[in-house]
Amino acid sequence: MKTALQKGGFKLTPQREATVKVLLDNDHLSAEEIFMYLRQTNPDIGLATVYRTLEILTQLQITHKVLFEDGLARYDIRKESNKPSHLHLLCTICGNIQEVYDDLIYELEKGMQEKYNFRVADHRLIFHGICSECQEMPAQITVSGKKGRK
Repeated sequence: MKTALQKGGFKLTPQREATVKVLLDNDHLSAEEIFMYLRQTNPDIGLATVYRTLEILTQLQITHKVLFEDGLARYDIRKESNKPSHLHLLCTICGNIQEVYDDLIYELEKGMQEKYNFRVADHRLIFHGICSECQEMPAQITVSGKKGRK
């Protein structure tokens, strides 16, 4: 990481290092969630610093920014397991996000290369639905009148 920052013309500051540590321990955090984690050990850090740090880390491909339809960008550290061949399951009730690694995704990407001579660099595949925990909760009518989960 230090090398990637230096190549990009940036220094490894304590704030950047702390941000990476939070992301190493947690997946799919928004900037605000990262900020809340950081405030526990770095009370002087500002939200703007977190946003700037995340943009730099994303630009240098140290982090992966995933945009979900709920309007929040979430971040992960790019690891070997963050290859393009995974998808996300997003629970529309509780907001839980689960990563799924499946050979089917890899085969689809491989097919894009073979059939269309198109090399997939990245993709965003998000399935929206209800996770197993929320499915087990009794249904109730929400304030908006829609059927929901308790």
